[in-house]
Amino acid sequence: MRRIRIHLAYDGTAFHGWQVQPGLATIQGALEEILSGIEGAPVRVAGSGRTDAGVHALQQVAAFSIENPIPAANLRRAVNRLLPPTIRVLSAEEVHPDFHPRFQAKAKTYEYRICRGEVCNPFEWPFVHHYPYPLDQERMSRLARAFEGQHDFTAFAASDDRDAEGRSKVRTVFSSVLDTPPARLVYRIRGSGFLKHMVRNIVGTLIEAGKGNIADVTVLPAASGPTAPAKGLFLVSVEYE
Repeated sequence: MRRIRIHLAYDGTAFHGWQVQPGLATIQGALEEILSGIEGAPVRVAGSGRTDAGVHALQQVAAFSIENPIPAANLRRAVNRLLPPTIRVLSAEEVHPDFHPRFQAKAKTYEYRICRGEVCNPFEWPFVHHYPYPLDQERMSRLARAFEGQHDFTAFAASDDRDAEGRSKVRTVFSSVLDTPPARLVYRIRGSGFLKHMVRNIVGTLIEAGKGNIADVTVLPAASGPTAPAKGLFLVSVEYE
C-alpha cells in the first residue's frame, strides 16, 4: 500500500466545504469519487483541515493510501483530467505510510480579503468581502495583534460536531496582521490550528473594532463580532517539519 500526499488549490464557491456530505458537492467527495474509480476500491482522503462552504484554498494538503502502481506525477495528471476545473492538484508525491495531513501539521496560515473600494470588480467579487463603508484601520490593526499568543478561542468558535468530545479550544496564534494596501484590507493569521469559523469570527470582530463598536482594542473581546462571509477566506499554506 502506498501513501500519497497531494497539494491542491480550489475555488470553494460552488462547494459545501471540504468534508463529505451526502448529496452535496464537496472537495473531499470529488477527490474520493475519482480516486476510488482509479483504484477500483474505496479510497479515503484525509485533509489537513475542514474548510467551510464557500472557503477557498491556495494550498490545501491531503493524503490517501492506494495500491495502484501509477507514478505520482501521472496520478496527478489523471486526477486533474477528471476533476472540475475549480479544483486542481498542484503536486503529488509518495510519503511515509504513517503520514497524516492533519495530525502532523505544525502551523497553518489563512488570509482574509476585504475590498474597500466603492465599486467591487466583478472578477474579484467571488473572492472578497466587499465592505466600502468607513473603518478605522488603525484600530483594526491594533486589535489584530491582540490575537497573537496562546488563548482560549471558545468565544470565536462556532458549534461543532466534535464539541461533545470535550476537546480544548486553546490555540496558539503565531502572527495576526492586518495589511492595508490601496482599496483593500488583507488579514493574515498563522497559528497552530483553527476552530470552526474562528478566522471569520475574528475578521467580524476586527470590522466591529473598525466601526468603533469595541471600546478596548488592545485585548481580546469577551465575544466575537458577526461572522464574516466565507468567500473572502483562503487557506494559504500548511506547514510540516
